[in-house]
Amino acid sequence: MPASPPTVVVGLSGGVDSAVAAHRLKTKGYEVIGLFMKNWEEDDDETYCAAREDLAAAQAVSETLGIPLKTVNFSHEYWERVFTIFLNEYRAGRTPNPDVLCNREIKFKEFLYYAKDLGAHHIGTGHYARVVKEGGSHRLLKALDIAKDQSYFLHELEEAALGVTIFPLGEIDKQSVREEARNLGLPNAERKDSTGICFIGERKFSDFLARYLPTAPGPIKTLEQETVGEHRGLWFYTAGQRHGLDIGGPGEAWYVAEKDMANNVLYVVQGHDHSALMKQSLIVDKMHWISGSAPGSTLRCSAKTRYRQEDQPCSVIVNDMGGISVAFDSPQRAPTPGQSLALYEGAMVLGGGVISSTQPAEMR
Repeated sequence: MPASPPTVVVGLSGGVDSAVAAHRLKTKGYEVIGLFMKNWEEDDDETYCAAREDLAAAQAVSETLGIPLKTVNFSHEYWERVFTIFLNEYRAGRTPNPDVLCNREIKFKEFLYYAKDLGAHHIGTGHYARVVKEGGSHRLLKALDIAKDQSYFLHELEEAALGVTIFPLGEIDKQSVREEARNLGLPNAERKDSTGICFIGERKFSDFLARYLPTAPGPIKTLEQETVGEHRGLWFYTAGQRHGLDIGGPGEAWYVAEKDMANNVLYVVQGHDHSALMKQSLIVDKMHWISGSAPGSTLRCSAKTRYRQEDQPCSVIVNDMGGISVAFDSPQRAPTPGQSLALYEGAMVLGGGVISSTQPAEMR
């Protein structure tokens, strides 16, 4: 009797990337099962129920490809292990990255458990990233299409999860994905890419946040202590932000420089590249190393403090408390406490953590 083909469960989001990923795995001989994950239902209504449209798109894709589609609801897990942390970070004045949490806790944990319960050998997603095996270990690499590379959001994955994960789009570009979808006649070939919060969808972020965090007005001041306006609550602002300040007057545009949580003061400066926005060094906590441990007590590598940022050369010192100190070769604009930092050695992702504090660049 011939051996049964290996089974892979593919997360079908309704988007074109996951659809083409599923097709590519099927053509390679895998037994493909589609899985649609519903992870948000707090305010499902006619305005915001993106999940209904996404499910319909996923069903249409599964029918076109001839693969079964299962659905699962991880809303409770998402609320407890992603969204609660997300809100607590904002309350503390930090700016979290929910996509990193979502990948760690839902897409590559709960999804993986579910796939194993189905007897699957692998999971597959439409992320733009690559996995390679070196010396018995698995390494996470950037996608070849740097413009679409999503490895920044994946830096907290466990090496064991990488060992059973397949990224079929890691070596092709987005244009090729669209063309392949058109040639296959996929119903979502022209569907717009999602840019909203992971699983929550696209909506005005400040209005969404206001559903869960109260307004707490306070003064907006310059670094010279001049009051120039009023904010609605410090958690609605982030370092480097320009829009939503409603500060008039002459001169350059105003930007958020600091948040004084103890005194409920928002500090602002004028000028996109004001010296108060430029930071040379960072402290990063909660470091996760994909290999399981730091590659040394000190290292030269590169880092990203935000998605799609170019790699920034830096020196890293590993401390005894599970964190690192990062000194950049050149000042970085508005790195933000609560945001994620990912470390790279060339195309390989070493790991990452959460920015806890920043230090100003030297005056030039």
